[in-house]
Amino acid sequence: MAQVKRTPLADQAADLLLERIRSGEWALGERLPGETTLAPQLGVGRSTVREAIRQLAGRGVLASRQGAGVFVTALDAPEDWDAIVRRSDILAVIEARIAIEGEAAALAAERRTPGELRAVRRALGQRAERRSELAAHVDADTAFHRSVVAAAQNPILAELFDGFTPRLREAMIEMLRNRGVFGDDADHEAHARLVEAIADRDPDRARALSRAHLRALAETLEGIGGR
Repeated sequence: MAQVKRTPLADQAADLLLERIRSGEWALGERLPGETTLAPQLGVGRSTVREAIRQLAGRGVLASRQGAGVFVTALDAPEDWDAIVRRSDILAVIEARIAIEGEAAALAAERRTPGELRAVRRALGQRAERRSELAAHVDADTAFHRSVVAAAQNPILAELFDGFTPRLREAMIEMLRNRGVFGDDADHEAHARLVEAIADRDPDRARALSRAHLRALAETLEGIGGR
């Protein structure tokens, strides 16, 4: 028999505080009342208020400043990134990739080192060799795009790309299986042209080629019912 689970008081207090912040009771950058004021308002002890504040600070909503108090640093708690990606449809993921990888390709063309260019070329070669088995091809394609993002030398773009990878792999395998064609010569040439733009240090061309490739992928996905 299912039983009601008791939520810790600190969790409940954190939820109540977050709801009050969301409602606009305190503005961004505003100082919260002290523990002695909040505790009776929330119906809990001061130690529970402190734990609730620690929870919200860990989620980026509040920040404690020694000697000054606790301040609002965000008006809502961001949802877990992995959960957002898992819930999103693959077309939304590809649309986000267009924004991220287009800029990453341009930065790669500007910043890539000789070693990073060799890594991109090596990943392109491995992608070309893995055209016969679907899952291996998807993994090699992902590794190629990851090498371009790495050459951009921006850790945030790399982190965003890595967050997409599990959701992307599953969906790409399904999409290409439904499409029945993958790794053809035209597709490989599109990737090779991107590598040459990065080698030539041409950021505008690299950005355009990356975006065009991913837009074509999105259009293919829409054509076979990607949403």
